[in-house]
Amino acid sequence: MPVYATNKKARFDYEILESIEAGLKLIGPEVKAVRNGNVNLKGAYITFHGGEAFLTNAHIGKYKPASNLKDYDPTRSRKLLLKAKEIVYLSGKTAEKGLTVVPISVYTKGRHIKLEIAIGRGKKKFDKRRTIKDREQKREIERKMKEQ
Repeated sequence: MPVYATNKKARFDYEILESIEAGLKLIGPEVKAVRNGNVNLKGAYITFHGGEAFLTNAHIGKYKPASNLKDYDPTRSRKLLLKAKEIVYLSGKTAEKGLTVVPISVYTKGRHIKLEIAIGRGKKKFDKRRTIKDREQKREIERKMKEQ
């Protein structure tokens, strides 16, 4: 299961409560671009319109050999393939105070391209500082263990 892109900023900015796997509706050259690793989830988010879920602001670069795409928008909204119950559940969670739905990673499962989305609660500034401190301590411990 190769992972093509991860949203590291989402894991830093949000406390992840629950994650769900969703399919992505892409056009042909976009699939090839994703498989080449031409995808970036930084700044991407999930929106809900008319009973459907969309991945908004995710950048999927143009696939170079597919030169016939004249009006290609790399940050267009892409439909998420979810069950109706999952969409209702997720949109209900976004209505709760402090919760949001963020994309975590893009990967393949078999021949399908999947998106891991998560329900997250925004971290406060002191939580982010604690995360940085813990990461630095862990790095320092590993450095000391490596020296011995």
